Amino acid sequence: MQNIRMTEVEEDTLVDEDVALDEAVSGGWHIVLYNDDHNTFDHVIDCLMAYCGHEVLQAEQCALIVHTKGKCSVKNGDYDELEPICTALTERDLTAEVEPT
Repeated sequence: MQNIRMTEVEEDTLVDEDVALDEAVSGGWHIVLYNDDHNTFDHVIDCLMAYCGHEVLQAEQCALIVHTKGKCSVKNGDYDELEPICTALTERDLTAEVEPT
């Protein structure tokens, strides 16, 4: 009975490792934009369109969500793709971070 239990533990461990690897490879990251007291809606919308590739309506909706909820996920992807976009947003005085999904 002890051998069967060890096999089950080993299988569970392998599954956990596979899931973690899949998340890392599949772009399990997003840029989260946070509310602040000094940026205008227009500035936020312009930045989302310029750096995240949003259309006007999508950028407006994200800006409204940030304003009402305090934060909004504005772009998903791989960390290496998102980090320079997040840096560009923060250089334009927006509060944003790349976070795992």
